[in-house]
Formats: sequence, C-alpha cells, structure tokens
Amino acid sequence: VIVFFVCTINFQTFEMATAVARWNSRVVSRLVQPLRLTLRAAATSSQKVVASADEAVADIPDGATLCVGGFGLCGIPENLLNAVRKQGCKNLTAVSNNAGVDDAGLGLLLKSRQVKRMIASYVGENKTFEELYLTGQLEVELTPQGTLAERLRAGGAGIPAFFTPTAYGTIIQEGKNVIKYGPGGAKSGEVEIMSEPREAREFDGKNYIMEKAIVGDFALVKAWKADERGNLVWRGTSRNFNPDCARSAKICIAEVEEIVPVGELSPEEIHLPGIYVHRVIKGDSYEKRIEKRTTRSESGGFKIDPRRELIIKRAALELQDGMYVNLGIGMPTLVSNYTKPGVRIELQSENGLLGIGPYPSEAEVDPDFINAGKETITTIPGSSMFSSSDSFAMIRGSKVDVTILGAMEVAANGDLANWIIPGKMVKGMGGAMDLVSSESKVLVVMEHCAKGGRHKLKQMCDLPLTGARVVDRCITELGVFDFTTKGPEKPPVLIEIAPDTTVDAVREATGFHFEVAEPLKTMLA
Repeated sequence: VIVFFVCTINFQTFEMATAVARWNSRVVSRLVQPLRLTLRAAATSSQKVVASADEAVADIPDGATLCVGGFGLCGIPENLLNAVRKQGCKNLTAVSNNAGVDDAGLGLLLKSRQVKRMIASYVGENKTFEELYLTGQLEVELTPQGTLAERLRAGGAGIPAFFTPTAYGTIIQEGKNVIKYGPGGAKSGEVEIMSEPREAREFDGKNYIMEKAIVGDFALVKAWKADERGNLVWRGTSRNFNPDCARSAKICIAEVEEIVPVGELSPEEIHLPGIYVHRVIKGDSYEKRIEKRTTRSESGGFKIDPRRELIIKRAALELQDGMYVNLGIGMPTLVSNYTKPGVRIELQSENGLLGIGPYPSEAEVDPDFINAGKETITTIPGSSMFSSSDSFAMIRGSKVDVTILGAMEVAANGDLANWIIPGKMVKGMGGAMDLVSSESKVLVVMEHCAKGGRHKLKQMCDLPLTGARVVDRCITELGVFDFTTKGPEKPPVLIEIAPDTTVDAVREATGFHFEVAEPLKTMLA
C-alpha cells in the first residue's frame, strides 16, 4: 500500500511540503523498485518460450490473417503449419510469397481447405494452388514479390500505404486481375471477385501506384536460433520473408532449431529483435525438403542446345566487370557461365543473397542455401545475405545494373508479358514486375517463336503485361533487337543477326515491323 500525503502549499508550509515530497519519493521508489525488477526478470525469462507448436497456435481463430515466412520450402515454419492443420482453424487469409508445394508448407492448409484467400506473388509448382484458383474454390490476390515484402514491412512499421513504380500500366494497377472465379471456374468465364484499381500519381516525371500495408493477426516464422527473449538469428537464405512477416503481425510465433539462454547471442549477430516476437518454440523435427536439388557435375560441364547456347553466350557479352546483375529463372541463370575472362560480376537473388556462387557438389548441398529459382547454390567470398524487403529495396532503388529474364511475349514498344495466361496457366509474377520497373537495363533472352511457330515478338502483347515499355534489348537465336522505351514510340531495330539466317527469315518469324541497323553485325562475330 502506498500512502500519499497531500498538503496545501503556501509560503509558510513550503519547507514542510518539500520534506514530505522527498519522503514520499523515497517510499514510492522503495515500493516500486521490486516491481520493476520483477517485470524485468519476467521479460528476460523464458516466458516467451512455449512448450509445443500445438500450444503456440491454439488461439488462432477462424478467419485470421496469417503472415507465413519462407521462400519456396526454404525457411518455412514446418512444425507450426502442421500444428495449424491439426488445430483446424478455417477461412484463413494466408500471406506468403508462395504456398510451398502440394504436400508441404502452406500446401497442406490448401489441401485441407483451411485457407479462404492467398495473398502471394508466385504459384509456382503447386498444382493444388493453381487448381483451386482456376476452379473458383480459392481467392488469390497475386502481388508483385517486392510489393508484397514492402507491404509487410510497412505494416510492421506503422505506415498505412506507400507508392511504388512496380506494376504501373498493368492489370494490377487497372484492377483487372481476377481474385476469385465463380462456381463454374475459369472455364465458365464467371468472375466473383475482381481486384481493386490502384491510385496512380506522378513524382518527378515517373509514374507510381499506391499499395496498402498488410498487418496480420498472427505471423508464423522459422529461424535458426532464438534466445529466451525472442531475439532471432537466421542462417543462409532462410531469412527471406521471415523478418518481414514477423514485424507485420500483432502476434508473432517463431519456431527455431535451437533456443539459447539470454546473453548467449551477441547483440550484433541478432537479425530480428525480440520486441517483434511473442512466442518461441523449438521445432521437434525438420524435413527441410529441397525443391530443386541442383548440383555441378564432376567435370563442371553441362549440355545445352546449340540455339540456346548462342542466346546465352550473346547475353553474357552484355555483362561488364563490377556489375550487379539479377538473372531470372530458366535460361537466364546460365548466362554467368559464359562471361568473358577477367569479368567479375555479382549476382543478386530476390530471396536475399548478393554474390551467388556455383552450384554445389553433392556434399555441399544445403537446404538453407537456394536461389530465387529454388535451386541449391553456394556463396563466394564477399557474399551477403538479407531479408526480402532489403533485397527489393536494392532492386526498386536501382542498385542492380542489369536484369536478364525470359518472356512469353515482347511488343514492338518494349512491353513485356511473362507471368500469366488468364484462365489457363497461373504462375504468378514473382519479382519480375519489380525488376523491370526499376531503372536497371532489362534484357530478355528467349527462343524467337513459340510452339507451332507462333510469334512471341508481336506488335502488341495479347497477354497481361509484366511491365509497360520496359524491354531495352531482346536476344533470340535469330538476332538481337533494341527497343525505344522513352519518348515517342519507334520501331525496334535489328542490330545483330544469327550467322545461319537471313533478314527475310527473321521478318517472317517476327510479328512486328522492325528497322535494320546499318551495318548489321553478326552475333558473336
């Protein structure tokens, strides 16, 4: 019990009042100090450590928004997701870069029909995800990967919205992306929910759209280590979306491989302060499945189609010593194998790695080290690792010099389409929209025609755009085209031609009119 003495202060009683106040201050201090020590002790104790994953997720209600860390299957909270499946909460909104695969990660909650809406950037190889969406059984809000990371980061930072150049001029801005098909699915053409159009503004002569932050009810994240105060440390590229998800949620639940006493982690090695983390569990076991186990052969060589090798070798000539480069999935990943002697580049991967090394030997394979294509990789001296939001800050902030990626269609004005065939194929845009909207040089590498000889180089793209007027150069097995992306539109220019073809043959295989450079060079000559 604290007793406060109150007196009326006047000039005669000033000294008495001062003495009483000093006495009160000492009493309060003596009484409150043990309480402060008790609270501090509680904060540094194991009160955040929960006995099991089941206990940690027991209070997640139906209809909750879950922000789930991981990239592919790397860094996913395996034990927490299994516990959520057993707990049975339903009508969930799941926010995650992707949904794992059919029988792992968030794919488990899709199969059990516990997820009502997915907010993600990439569908990838998850057939259940794609099928549920196309048949009208799942709401899917496809969001550019960098925008998704920033929406999470902003939510955790108390920023309600922000402007980004990503997706300007696409169906994301226009509000024409289907979130949910009707009962008949995509085949019926019936749409139940459409996306909302984004507000657009111009800043310093460049166009931007507004995106709203995401604040989750719960975050489910996976880290390597934690101390009893909830400070987290990650290993390799398993950091990815985990810190951004952790920050964005009202309650963050972290599962880790090891819990250490307070003080064992040095302050400078902590990646996420415990202020963001409310519950910690030690995972019972980890499968750590690898989506694409990619290794180098003993000889170090690999086989490749000669037409594709021509494209890749020509693309490699674009890379100069000291450049920071982002290579897309598929053919672009091979470009770094053909750089000129003496050219050292640093490869940036959207999932949080700068300085990608070669594919590992079988003995070096590590599930915590993957690239944006979910392939196992190694690092090089000078490599660095970071979160997804930091990765896309580099991209959006024009720190990457060159982006090389594939395409389904490229238009005469430099428009690019490479992420969806409405109603048929849904892979998602991943980080492509962010990459092409930055100020980096955009190179497209692709085969000149689609199956059946259909044009991929077209007067206008028929498919939804990844970016408007973003392609600087396109390299195919028939030639090299340059595009005008600023100012008045002009026809593309064929600046190089393959050694075994003619200009007439290139015209026949191309769906737009183009100019021919004078002189016209031969590729790799």
